[in-house]
Amino acid sequence: MAGGRPQLKRSFSIIPCFVFVEGFFCYDSTYAKPYPGPEAASRAPPALIYALVTAGPILTILLGELARAFFPAPPSAIPVIRESTIVSGACCRFSPPLRRLVRFLGVYSFGLFTTTIFANAGQVVTGNPTPHFLSVCRPNYTALGCPPPSLERPEPDRFVTDQGACAGSPSLVAAARRAFPCKDAALCAYAVTYTAMYVTLVFRVKGSRLVKPSLCLALLCPAFLVGVVRVAEYRNHWSDVLAGFLTGAAIATFLVSCVVHNFQSRLPSGRRLSPWEDLGQAPTMESPLEKNPRPAGRIRHRHGSPHPSRRTAPAVAT
Repeated sequence: MAGGRPQLKRSFSIIPCFVFVEGFFCYDSTYAKPYPGPEAASRAPPALIYALVTAGPILTILLGELARAFFPAPPSAIPVIRESTIVSGACCRFSPPLRRLVRFLGVYSFGLFTTTIFANAGQVVTGNPTPHFLSVCRPNYTALGCPPPSLERPEPDRFVTDQGACAGSPSLVAAARRAFPCKDAALCAYAVTYTAMYVTLVFRVKGSRLVKPSLCLALLCPAFLVGVVRVAEYRNHWSDVLAGFLTGAAIATFLVSCVVHNFQSRLPSGRRLSPWEDLGQAPTMESPLEKNPRPAGRIRHRHGSPHPSRRTAPAVAT
């Protein structure tokens, strides 16, 4: 407080053209939930989430590519130019199955890194408080001049922007201001979307048509449970979890559609043969009118000479 006026906390570190005002309303019940403890004490700790989003998709893609290599499917109706083996040096040979495996896992790792960056940047830029923010902030309402709620004023009516309003641990207060979007929900949604699209587009299952949808629903359950745990433990709001789900699913959909081309084998230029480009390989029928084509030049005949079609055959001597 300087001169009786609150000082605004301005942030120019991420986007210089924006000014972010960080503060809270006095006695706001939305952010007054009890402190649930450190992240490691959660029912869905970060170590478990990171292990699931790393091991689950990697094992699924590895099993899928091994099954595709040892049990190849019959050739499809649309011919696709198969990838060739790359020889690097005298000992290194990169076969098409190995190239597919490295490509899909590399893109998945890049997506995990991108999702983490997007979630962390969103949390720093927005600075939205968690439901337990006031429990770790521990503001002195009397010193801040906040009147307690009453029947005349049941809702909080004063917004506190003083930088020294929080008397709690600075590390806990800083962590409580990073709620939107939920990073754990974003990582789970990315891993589930990428894996479910791989199962749908690559796996070939004989029998019931409900096998693939059942597998995809089974993959969605852990991500949904992580979101429920984050909300139930007062670590995030529903809006934070939904924003995380949308962020992770959008990144996974973009990478699958535009980078790995729906997990299909690709041409050297990175695309499949289209039906119009494949017309040269289709069987053709020869027209009977084109069996004896006319010569390119016109044949001129002398005046009075009979037409070639009217000439009679020479007489044979007997």
